[in-house]
This record gives sequence, C-alpha cells and structure tokens, in this order.
Amino acid sequence: MFPRALFSDGPKKRGFSQNGTKGMRRGTTGGSVKTVIFLLVAVIFIGAPSAPLRAATADDILGTWLNEEKDAQIEIFKCRERYCGKIVWLKEPKYPDGSKDGPAGTPKTDHHNPDPALRKTPIIGLQIVHDFVFSGDDLWKQGSVYDPKNGRTYKGKMTLVSPRELRLRGFIGISLIGRTTTWTR
Repeated sequence: MFPRALFSDGPKKRGFSQNGTKGMRRGTTGGSVKTVIFLLVAVIFIGAPSAPLRAATADDILGTWLNEEKDAQIEIFKCRERYCGKIVWLKEPKYPDGSKDGPAGTPKTDHHNPDPALRKTPIIGLQIVHDFVFSGDDLWKQGSVYDPKNGRTYKGKMTLVSPRELRLRGFIGISLIGRTTTWTR
C-alpha cells in the first residue's frame, strides 16, 4: 500500500529483537500515520473550491443579469413582495438595415406580442419576469416569463446556482416540458 518509510519514526536500526534474533527493529507508527492522515485531510480541504456554504436569501437575485446569448441584460427587482425583471440593455437596441421586423435605425419593439396594442412597446424597459416568489432552498417559483422573441409567456422557476449564476426554467404545464437558460453577472 504505502512504503514503510512513510510510517516509520526514523531509520531502521540493526540489532537484536526482543526474542534475541538479529534483525530490523521497527519503531512505532502511531505518530507518523497521524501526521500523514492530517496532511491528506489538509490538502483536501485547502484544495476544495471555496463555494459559499449558505443558502440564498430572497433578495440575492436582485440586480442585473446577462442572458445566455449575452445580447440582453435583465434587471431583477422587487415588485411588492414578489420578484420581477425587465430588459435594461440590448446589444443591438435598434433594427438593423434590411430588417423585416421594423424600420432600420428605430428602437426594437415587442412586435411578436399576441396583443396588437402592445406590439409598439419598446423592448428596452419591457418587463419579462413576473411575480416570482422565494420558496427557500435557492428557488423562486410561481412566476411567469415572457419571451419577446416569440411572444409567448411561460410558467417559470429560477434557481440561484451561485452568486453569479441564475438558472431560469420556462415551461408549459409541468416543468418537464420546457427549456432552461442560464443568466450570469
């Protein structure tokens, strides 16, 4: 298993054993074994990643998050005792030349909204996260998420994986039928 030298108290001494035969006298191994075990445990704990060992508090998701595609920032804020979010930045805030969705150079709007009266609403400032409730265990649920890319609203849940990573799951009916995206900050 391990070389005996790791567990001896020093060099082997030649001489006679207690029964009078010539041979190697061995020292005790108690102190050395404890030292090796202590060093192994220390290396494991020192080398372990320093992830926070506390559960999230309700307000830990507040702030600005970058979506997975890195083309929009969403600000999560409190709305009454719940949590909501709106788009506060777009990588390309205006329609490009040749766009079928709007005139070039004008601010992007919510043109996929199923309500025609809301299709001229600017994307920047658009609330897309609605009424999430903190349920403990790093989880917010009972809310909904609007996707302006297709005009659909989904039930949702959010999980704070770390202070810099938020997983958002949008689904229809049950959470098995849906999609998960990761936001970062």
